[in-house]
Amino acid sequence: MNVVVTGSLGYDYIMDFSGRFADRIMADKIHKISLSFLVDKLSKQFGGTACNIAYTLKLLGVEPLIVSSAGNDFALYKKFLKSHHISTKYIKEYSDVSTGSYFVITDKDDNQIGSFYAGAMKYAKNLPFPQGDFMVIAPNDPIAVKKYVHECRQKNLPYLYDPAFQIDNFTPEELREGIEGAKILIGNDYEIDLIQDKLGISHEDLLVMGPTVITTLGPKGSIIENRHESIGIKPAKPKNTSDPTGAGDAYRAGFLAGYLRALQRLSLKDASRLSLDGDELQICGQMGSVSAVYTVEQYGTQTHSFTKKEFIERYKENYGTTLTL
Repeated sequence: MNVVVTGSLGYDYIMDFSGRFADRIMADKIHKISLSFLVDKLSKQFGGTACNIAYTLKLLGVEPLIVSSAGNDFALYKKFLKSHHISTKYIKEYSDVSTGSYFVITDKDDNQIGSFYAGAMKYAKNLPFPQGDFMVIAPNDPIAVKKYVHECRQKNLPYLYDPAFQIDNFTPEELREGIEGAKILIGNDYEIDLIQDKLGISHEDLLVMGPTVITTLGPKGSIIENRHESIGIKPAKPKNTSDPTGAGDAYRAGFLAGYLRALQRLSLKDASRLSLDGDELQICGQMGSVSAVYTVEQYGTQTHSFTKKEFIERYKENYGTTLTL
């Protein structure tokens, strides 16, 4: 089965700060913040939400179709994707602008402050997407996100909705449209709270809107909820904690690989009709957690690797049951 993955494509500039952001921020001065951090490490990596998710999906045996826009410096990245047998057919290259870039600083508590230069991402709104079994609408140019939501809802295509750092760029009505049409809404606890605040609703109201809601909690695991149940997912145990950048994208890939695995097991061709029970959702969430720890153990978002056999062994080590992939 294949997944159409929309979202950003870019180069990540990852920096480490040996202190704590909290020690540099004065609560009574947040109206005029002026901060600068002396960092210990700088690394340029391949990144972007679409490619990060696609990379881990491929490791898990799911065929990703990346729909994204790249700039005039994409050649090296393109070579990397092809070396991992990830299709670049639906990545459009533009010669008048550079590829997007993400600049992120991580403190000693794994808190992060980042900014994204859009670059070629501004053209994402012009890209059509191919037919797939499932669609991921990850952070992207806001106009493109709105377009993809509208098209998915028109065509009754199942999708995961992940507005993340673009939440403030949508009106409440646009956010509501994206959420109500989605099979899955995902975000970290801050992002889910921000969505609720933007819509002026309670968490219970959010669950009533329809989709399965996944709240990631970093090293504390995640919670998968719908209007009927709440499932706590224990975090998988990392062997080390090198860099948290991209862990959320890896979690998404792991969850989706489990989700589509269930789709195949149930022999359903139409993912829009799929409704998983609590046990299946727990397996999906645990697959997400195992995927995430592979990422935090490596510096960068597409530097980890594993075979299906290794993933199955890691899953059993953490959750005590045997997974079939």
